[in-house]
Amino acid sequence: MNQTISDQVRWTTADLELLPDNGDRYEIIDGELFMTRAPHWGHQQTCGRFFSVLDTWSMSAGLGRAAINPGLIFTEADNVIPDVVWASNEPLALLLDEAGHLTAAPELIVEVLSPGADNERRDRDLKLRLYSVRGVQEYWIANLRLQQIEVYRREQASLRLVATLLNADELTSALLPGFSCSVGRIFA
Repeated sequence: MNQTISDQVRWTTADLELLPDNGDRYEIIDGELFMTRAPHWGHQQTCGRFFSVLDTWSMSAGLGRAAINPGLIFTEADNVIPDVVWASNEPLALLLDEAGHLTAAPELIVEVLSPGADNERRDRDLKLRLYSVRGVQEYWIANLRLQQIEVYRREQASLRLVATLLNADELTSALLPGFSCSVGRIFA
């Protein structure tokens, strides 16, 4: 379940320190606080598969690193927890703060949709806009229910939908030379 905590208060990263550590996930987008319950089994399995294929490719290619649920703090009013990210080696060292949080856009972000209109709005609209403005190069949105992956790529300074991939399709990326993964493998 996802809900907006307040539409009148402009939340900041400092406010997150005051919230309970109860397993809920808190994110701030443009000063708006979102709370999400712990993701369900299928969501986490899908995140794990994305991480696994990206990590395996990264270790083989030696070009970057993947992470699950890293903190991504763009500003005091934009603090999110993407499901999976990938960043190339050179920028990665510059992207991390002393606490190990990303402070600028990794090249690739993956979000797995959780059920509910609020969750879809957050990932498809708010995060898409945030990631686009902040310079993410690719954004993949995985839909468990439909078993499809939407691929957004940076074109003319914004993220644009370039493909909707189904089970029989192969997921590739110019960011990841030689990377290929069956969409069916992600949703197996």
